[in-house]
Amino acid sequence: MIDQQGRPWLMKHVVGPIGKVLVRLKITASMVTLLGLVITTIGAVVLANGLPIPATLLIGLGGGIDGIDGTVARLTGTASRRGAFLDTISDRVGELAMFAGLAWFVSDDSLLVVLVVVSLGNSMLIPYIRSKAEAEGLDGMGGLMGRAERIILFCFLMFPVGLDWWGAEVMLWPMAVLTGITVFQRFAKAWSGLR
Repeated sequence: MIDQQGRPWLMKHVVGPIGKVLVRLKITASMVTLLGLVITTIGAVVLANGLPIPATLLIGLGGGIDGIDGTVARLTGTASRRGAFLDTISDRVGELAMFAGLAWFVSDDSLLVVLVVVSLGNSMLIPYIRSKAEAEGLDGMGGLMGRAERIILFCFLMFPVGLDWWGAEVMLWPMAVLTGITVFQRFAKAWSGLR
């Protein structure tokens, strides 16, 4: 949703200017991709160690940094299939890391662990359905919970857990349900397009 509706504004006012600075600093798109992954993974480890506030700040920062790599690639004329492949794999590994950290964090509650597994599974299915749809020549985007929305929801609702405002289930139920709805939305769109 953010990717489709908010991209022009973000590109002009946030991502574009940051990308230009990185280009001047001779930082490559692949370096940005890997830096985002490293920061996200560190955040996941911090979350697994029971520190939701710094964890969500790191995960949010890692996700934000990773959103700039494509801009850097375009500005430097280095966009490539290998770079796109690295970015896609990095995104999946980052999500796997943050949900694994969360699973460890809630490991004393089996229901919450199941919700983590459901949320992670849905989060992997969402881009998978997109890639399969696009392989068939269809538009695979759409739905409520793209990667940006998943990271925002994760961080926005986990941060207060560190303040003892609520438990992790307040983030996990919406994550499991909304990602499930998104899987259905993308599946239905692709299924309809395959007639």
